[in-house]
Amino acid sequence: MKRISRYFIQGILFIVPLFVTLYVVYFLFVKVDSLIGLPVPGTGVLLTLVTIPVVGFVASNFLTSKLTRGIEAMFVRLPLVKMVYSAIRDLIHAFVGDQKRFNRPVLVALSENTSIRVLGFLTNDDLAALAIEDCVAVYLPQSYNFAGNLLLVPSRNVVPLNLDSGEVMKFIVAGGVTSLTGKMVFK
Repeated sequence: MKRISRYFIQGILFIVPLFVTLYVVYFLFVKVDSLIGLPVPGTGVLLTLVTIPVVGFVASNFLTSKLTRGIEAMFVRLPLVKMVYSAIRDLIHAFVGDQKRFNRPVLVALSENTSIRVLGFLTNDDLAALAIEDCVAVYLPQSYNFAGNLLLVPSRNVVPLNLDSGEVMKFIVAGGVTSLTGKMVFK
């Protein structure tokens, strides 16, 4: 009976991540296809994968860069649109592009008289605009969730880690159950 239970658990450990991943990929294909309204499955995703680099080329082209800056300036001026557009633009820039923000993993002491530490990402080390001295902004992603908290902590409580930021994000989001491929090296 123990052997059957062990096989059952092994089956769950193999099947659940596989099917959840396949379902998410399938869901994205169907959602993109339904938004575009094309009858052939997968055509919407293919069209999206072709369109995005073309738009990127047009946006970065010398001849059309003035037009793209004008469109962005219009979005930034509209009251409600400005808030949504700026937040989404900054979030996308935090993950990709030249202005990545989640590339500095840190270990944070929550207070000076405790040994409790949390993993996060240093996102801003100059808070002068908030009139806050000697503090930095650290983003703490939540496990099993696409959310997080922003903490402003004294810079002396933050220790930079010499780890790949993608590995640290995966470790945090997985609730610490995945393994880190590197070793923590305190700077």
